[in-house]
Amino acid sequence: MAIYALGDKEPSIHPEAYVHPDATVIGDVRIGAFASVWPQTVLRGDYGYIEIGERSNVQDGCVLHCTREEPTILGPGSAIGHAVHVEGARIGTGCLIASGSVVLNGSVVEDGGMVGAGAVLSYRSHVHSGHIALGVPAKMRPNTFFGPESIQQVVESYVRRAKLFREQLRRLDG
Repeated sequence: MAIYALGDKEPSIHPEAYVHPDATVIGDVRIGAFASVWPQTVLRGDYGYIEIGERSNVQDGCVLHCTREEPTILGPGSAIGHAVHVEGARIGTGCLIASGSVVLNGSVVEDGGMVGAGAVLSYRSHVHSGHIALGVPAKMRPNTFFGPESIQQVVESYVRRAKLFREQLRRLDG
């Protein structure tokens, strides 16, 4: 796996976290217990910091970045879907940020909030608990699609998957 210090900024990865060998982690990045970071994901904590909460997952092909003023924080038990871009945003506990979405600087997704696939949260957007953001630009509405128990099923499946990958992943080409 590609894990880099940047000057005095070094990643802090809990021993029970899983970071896929093809992920890139740079600078001030904090990854909690049983969290997972998947292939081709880039977590770049160069200006500020990135925090991935316990049991959260950042799936394949994501880009997470931050600014000096706006860290990127993913609360515990949340899921970031494939190919998501998060930049200087705060995502609460038990959230789902679905595949291909963009969450930009200063945005907040409250506990249990959701961002639908392909949605774009422009600067300083706010998704309230129990709501979903849909579309480009995203519009908020009560979430009647995907309840908290469904989000936790996704989270738990990635905790199990990380254990499987830690135990059984083998590189065959060298």
